Amino acid sequence: MNSLDNVDKTLLRLLQQNGTMALADLAEAVNLTTTPCWKRLKRLEESGILRKRVALLDPIKLGLSFTAFVQIKTSNHSKEWYHCFVETVSEFPEVMEFYRMAGEYDYMMKVQVADMAAFDKFYKKLVNSIEGLTNVTSTFAMEPLKYTTALPL
Repeated sequence: MNSLDNVDKTLLRLLQQNGTMALADLAEAVNLTTTPCWKRLKRLEESGILRKRVALLDPIKLGLSFTAFVQIKTSNHSKEWYHCFVETVSEFPEVMEFYRMAGEYDYMMKVQVADMAAFDKFYKKLVNSIEGLTNVTSTFAMEPLKYTTALPL
């Protein structure tokens, strides 16, 4: 982050708002011509700061309005179990986010599905796919109040 100047930060903020913004428009917004602007973007990509550009979809309009947060405790903390667990959970398309936690629970995931029946199907698939889960607790979002993918720069 220390190597980013104000132009880099502005480019990143603009791309977080609209990943399809044309190079000419980006360059104009930061008072550069297109070639130096393109070079900055390439440097940001090559450094891994700019990981990818994606389309954000509306889950409600796609019939995926049910959000669950699943917290997991396990009694097995071996390296082998961990790798198997991460690989297994990462293959579930319903899992939008997945974290190893500090605190009362060992892992937490955000799950996006159509409804309670779809979540129940996911839950059964999850607990039957992985040995060693000692507690799986789920909470359900009633209303999204803030959602952003934009990092504070």
